[in-house]
Amino acid sequence: MAIDLVDAALSSARTEPLLVLRRKPQTPRSRIDALKERGMPVATVASWPHALTVWQLVRLCRKFRPQVLVAHGFSEHLWGRYAGLLAKVPALVHVEHNSRERYTPWRLAQARWLARRTARIVGVSEGVREQLLRLGFPQDRTVAIPNGIRLERFAQADEHPLEAREPGIVMAARFAKQKDHATLLQAIAVLKTRGWTPPVWLAGGGKPRHLEAARQLCHRLGLDGQVHFLGHCSDLPGLLMSQRICVLSTHYEGMPLSLVEGMAAGCAVVGTAVPGVRELIDHGHNGLLVPHEDPVALADALCELLSDAAKASRLARQGRQTALNRHGLDLMQRRYETLFLALAGSTSPHA
Repeated sequence: MAIDLVDAALSSARTEPLLVLRRKPQTPRSRIDALKERGMPVATVASWPHALTVWQLVRLCRKFRPQVLVAHGFSEHLWGRYAGLLAKVPALVHVEHNSRERYTPWRLAQARWLARRTARIVGVSEGVREQLLRLGFPQDRTVAIPNGIRLERFAQADEHPLEAREPGIVMAARFAKQKDHATLLQAIAVLKTRGWTPPVWLAGGGKPRHLEAARQLCHRLGLDGQVHFLGHCSDLPGLLMSQRICVLSTHYEGMPLSLVEGMAAGCAVVGTAVPGVRELIDHGHNGLLVPHEDPVALADALCELLSDAAKASRLARQGRQTALNRHGLDLMQRRYETLFLALAGSTSPHA
């Protein structure tokens, strides 16, 4: 998301951006070099200790002299805003990406203290904004700007009508504690007892222990050969546009871009009824919602879409319109640029 915003700033030329990344051991140097080679202004700071992170960012701010500092995600928004205060950056922005972050009492106290010194706190969905308000963040400065995707990757979706696609199920999500692959696999096992054996495509990397747990559960449920573990998928739009159903089984979300992509691809979508997902899916209009950790309810929803082609097609068409109308990357970028320029108080180049 930060890269997308920097790209937009470079294209519009109304602001002058600088992308600052924490150097983490797992981040390949080649990825940073690739950003620089394509002309993106990038700097890095230490990931640990946090005092060093803050100090190096202070030095960058004093050199670059931004009018707006945007701190993305947890816990970067803490260290970024401390640096912004020390460097006397005029306006600080905190962007919260999830509806359930790992706030300890001490870190929540820090975030509330910083919030009183922050110009805007942005949730990436209305659900995230509501959670921020529940945590005690100031209502007058907490707003929602929904995430967006590159819609052009799904421009050919209308050329693949739902009834002509493989009756398969895609879940694109990393294997992590947040994602609920187990409930989906259990739902597929329930479908199998009812005579339905659709192919299931699980796209995404993640932590090895979570991936292995999913593989073992798949084997115990007798789903080997039906469920495909794809790892990183280089052509996710192509996969989605070839299948009928996109699922996100999850424990919590911020703004589920995998579901937005499924909608843009013209899939019928099913999601867990948690914050972030609930505002994206209007149950029965552009997709189906199911209760959290309820494999039977998820199986019922999948069975409904597999057996009722007309309803699945109707939901898919409405879902695609939702993605096109509300979740384009250009719209998200314009909203952020408007915010940054308003905070800067002018069209001065540094932001």
